[in-house]
Amino acid sequence: MTATLIDGVALSKQLRTEVAQRAAALAPRGVKPGLAVILVGDNPASQVYVRNKVKACEDVGFHSVLEKYEATMSEAELLARVEALNNDPAIHGILVQLPLPGHIDDHKVIEAISPLKDVDGFHVASAGALMVGETGFKACTPYGCMKMLESIGMKDLRGKHAVVIGRSNIVGKPMALMLLQANATVTICHSGTADLAAMTRQADVVVAAVGKRNVLTADMVKPGAVVIDVGMNRDDEGKLCGDVDFNGVREVAGWITPVPGGVGPMTITMLLVNTMESAERAADGR
Repeated sequence: MTATLIDGVALSKQLRTEVAQRAAALAPRGVKPGLAVILVGDNPASQVYVRNKVKACEDVGFHSVLEKYEATMSEAELLARVEALNNDPAIHGILVQLPLPGHIDDHKVIEAISPLKDVDGFHVASAGALMVGETGFKACTPYGCMKMLESIGMKDLRGKHAVVIGRSNIVGKPMALMLLQANATVTICHSGTADLAAMTRQADVVVAAVGKRNVLTADMVKPGAVVIDVGMNRDDEGKLCGDVDFNGVREVAGWITPVPGGVGPMTITMLLVNTMESAERAADGR
């Protein structure tokens, strides 16, 4: 068996086309979806991410604002900018690119963003909404993973066992909750798990999200399982790779996401989807 690839690039294009159509439909109502992106400091990776996000906005007809600040910006100044954007009716989504300089409290800044504009889905209110099944913004990476599962006919995971490797607030925990909402039986594994392979061999769906190469190998995968690789690492040759031993696992799994070209494109796409939803809510007075 050789696994079928879940093409994140193709799925992203499809979803972005739908977002562009929804944005165009709002235009007659005088609403243009707006995303503000704040970058503090000159982290090279952050600069690339921010540039890609702004370009994605332009491609689907959004209004985008990029605010760049020196690493010496004070926490108080950043909080003031966030508050100003909270009160700007032209802005429907606010994204503060992480990591922030060491003297700024990431959590305090994220919590300063209005939950109505928290399109990253990182605010405690967004996490709480996900926990209890209320309307709120979903964290973009796990949201993208769920869309990938839907694309292969796995929208309802009733009777399926899903294993999430990783317990971060950004991916692991919200991923587990979204899988639970889709009726999966969910196991969360992490550095304290005694026998990871024993867990993953039972899984119909495995999501690897720990940022560690080869955390999932072929002998750890149930034949025919779906494997979602969220990892972003570099191999010995400096090439981008995930958390999964791709060449080995693809010979056992039924479906697998590649790195690059899998989950990565979906993360920015779901940011656009969240911003679109925010703009539609604003237009409807919700």
